[in-house]
Amino acid sequence: MQDIIPPREAQLYRQILENVDRAVIAVDRGGLITLFNPTAQSYTGLSEKQARGRSFRKLFAGQPRLLELVDETERKGRAISDPENVHLLRPMADPLPVSVSACPLLDAAGAQEGVVLLIHDLTRIRELEDAVHRADRLSMLGTLAAGLAHEIKNPLGGIKGAAQLLAMELDDNNLVAEYTQVMVREADRVNGIIEELMDLANPRPAEWSEVDLTRILNDIVLFQKEAYRGQDIEFSLALDPSIPPLSGDENLLTRLFLNLIKNAAEAVTREGRIEIRSRISGDVHLTRPGTRPVPFVEVDIIDNGCGIQREHLEQVFTPFFTSKTTGSGLGLSICQKIVTEHQGFMKVSSTPGEGTRIRVALPFIRRRS
Repeated sequence: MQDIIPPREAQLYRQILENVDRAVIAVDRGGLITLFNPTAQSYTGLSEKQARGRSFRKLFAGQPRLLELVDETERKGRAISDPENVHLLRPMADPLPVSVSACPLLDAAGAQEGVVLLIHDLTRIRELEDAVHRADRLSMLGTLAAGLAHEIKNPLGGIKGAAQLLAMELDDNNLVAEYTQVMVREADRVNGIIEELMDLANPRPAEWSEVDLTRILNDIVLFQKEAYRGQDIEFSLALDPSIPPLSGDENLLTRLFLNLIKNAAEAVTREGRIEIRSRISGDVHLTRPGTRPVPFVEVDIIDNGCGIQREHLEQVFTPFFTSKTTGSGLGLSICQKIVTEHQGFMKVSSTPGEGTRIRVALPFIRRRS
């Protein structure tokens, strides 16, 4: 190869293989791995030394779909792809959803020398798809909630008014007076839930401005430290001061992060710890036709609380779902609505008994006034 390709071009090819964001694995006709680039090492958890010269079939014995793609490409001599049905098994980590393309590796004369696998991580794409599906569900629920809230709010006001009039007619020592207080209190509670539903269904129009996320997070944590001083909760901030302002609704974003940080505080016990981190994402961008890719800022809120059961993780954004003894179960749904309004996405990961991480990703979109 060095005799055919000038050294400078050979060096360029090596640099491309080392920096491309796809795993590249080359397998010769004998089934041995001849190329295993850094991204392949990152995806699989195997080093180049562990992979090169090893039998591909033995190294990936537990992953029949990968073996099928290599065998079929070698047999038919043409490219074959599986864009969404492969999960790459990894030691000490969850399976990685990937798309795989297998192509014949040809020499200068066109003879097949082996197979090249190109593997792309679909994790971010799946997260964005999940965010879109959740937004669609919230939109449908919002339409239903708007009509339901209207139908409930009017008779509820009548019930509360009647209870208040009845209370005025009763002596303070009358046992029935206590029941009227319960009626008024519960009517107010239901009304609060309806207001949250209406927020979810038909929120006020966003008021766009330049928002300093670092300042917002600092202010929220300052007040939360005071609110939870008696519980001895440690709040840790690791915020990137170089993050520029982004376009958003400051009130809505404040509400978003206040809800998430309060949820974290409620999940921990005494001497708990909550970390808030921010950074510019290096591996996800918002791309639109005719424009440059837009970077995202990521904010992580991490607690060492009770965590969320695996079977509940898929439901945490579902309205009215809650694992708490109190609360309406609408908080995270409203947070999701705010994030969607800002064209971002949220991800929740949790280990029962160890804690929870919520990641909010928001794009740096410039909006015309």
